[in-house]
Amino acid sequence: MRHGKAEQFAASDHERRLTERGVADATEAGRWVRAHDKLPDHALVSSAQRTLGTWAAFADGAGCDLEPVVDRALYSAGTDAALEILRTVPADAARVIVIGHNPTMAYLVHLLDDGGADPEVFAEVSAGYPTSALAVLEVESPWDQLDVAGARIAAFHVGRG
Repeated sequence: MRHGKAEQFAASDHERRLTERGVADATEAGRWVRAHDKLPDHALVSSAQRTLGTWAAFADGAGCDLEPVVDRALYSAGTDAALEILRTVPADAARVIVIGHNPTMAYLVHLLDDGGADPEVFAEVSAGYPTSALAVLEVESPWDQLDVAGARIAAFHVGRG
């Protein structure tokens, strides 16, 4: 998931917080996940204020009280580093949410896709990955063996509150 809409300026980029729209959109994304029975049992969240705020709003909308793993490396991670972070997910995690930044989140979805996505869903993902966008990927391998083309895009949603 890409973080929600954030303020344009703060003392540093890392400290930018969500706008009211960002909170509403991330909350709606959480409601969508709950309505589609896709609640995560593990969460990886960048340490930036806007991603932490996205998690809080998403979790509120989803009715999820899961404690996230806050990973500072996700803040500046490219796709290779994000994939390495995903490989550290506990083996017993069934549904994982990663909340990070673009372009990495969009690129990661494409990197992981095995080419078997429904053409309409793939077209939606490829048309852009705006704030509060989330892609649902189905992963068959154990997390520590996840690799390029190791998942299938199953759904795409853009939270809009």
